Amino acid sequence: MALIQAPNGVVMIRPWRFHSNPETATDNAFQKASATPDTNVSLQARIEFDAAVETLKKKGVRVHVFDDFGERETPDSVFPNNWFSTHPGGHIAVYSMYSPSRRRERRQDVIEMLKCEYRVQDVIDYSGLEWDNLFLEGTGAMVLDHIERVAYTAKSNRASDIILERFCSNFQFEPMAFDTADTHGTPIYHTNVMMCIGTEFALICLEMIVDKGRRMEIRKRLENSGRKIVDLSFEQIDNFAGNALELTGNDGSILAMSQRAADALTDEQKEIIGQSAQIVPLSVPTIELAGGSVRCMLAGIHLTPRKL
Repeated sequence: MALIQAPNGVVMIRPWRFHSNPETATDNAFQKASATPDTNVSLQARIEFDAAVETLKKKGVRVHVFDDFGERETPDSVFPNNWFSTHPGGHIAVYSMYSPSRRRERRQDVIEMLKCEYRVQDVIDYSGLEWDNLFLEGTGAMVLDHIERVAYTAKSNRASDIILERFCSNFQFEPMAFDTADTHGTPIYHTNVMMCIGTEFALICLEMIVDKGRRMEIRKRLENSGRKIVDLSFEQIDNFAGNALELTGNDGSILAMSQRAADALTDEQKEIIGQSAQIVPLSVPTIELAGGSVRCMLAGIHLTPRKL
């Protein structure tokens, strides 16, 4: 039985023409890869992807894999959590994307699979707001507390206040937006690189929240929800320690994160997480060169299956 915060199923997109996206590099400080396609890099990304899929399946996670053969030039398609999200009660949201190449990632076949395999009541599509230069990049821009109904959102050009308000109204979340800065004073491009909310714990770099009052408010909200806070350092964020997702496997909760992220955690932090979830490290160093990690690769399915 999947927990409301920890889905049992995910959608993943296998990359065939993987490379760093020059359109998104200007505000994604995590990118390191070459901006030109490389056969060896693409192959290595697929090897890492397939190994991650197999590990999650062995843990009991239901994984729906779609291939992206690169006909439409979508180098970031391995990160599908930005263009759609799913919600209990049978709801799907489709989002507006900042980068033109990322808009091509939206796929009707993924939505149709969800309708076929799960109970879907409606699809709310915000993508038309791209014409107004308004963007909200899904569960990259928002980290959702499905239990307390809070949408934590780092302010950026990928997180429009207008769409955030509409999303929260449509899906019954409370918006909680805040300004962020890394060690260079640069705003964080996606909330999910600095924050992860599990059922009984939360990983967050509180120091990245600029306003001290807001920082304390967010800490208290998380603590009042009964969660133990794992306060991450700037260095740990640089190693994608905040880019994780709690899932439900055969033997309870797991926390999917990259090997690099897991290695960056202290023994004390691992112990806190381990009290309620098993850390499952996935080795994706090539994919991480594009500026995202394991959480970005996983579009969680918070829908009721039609059949198992």
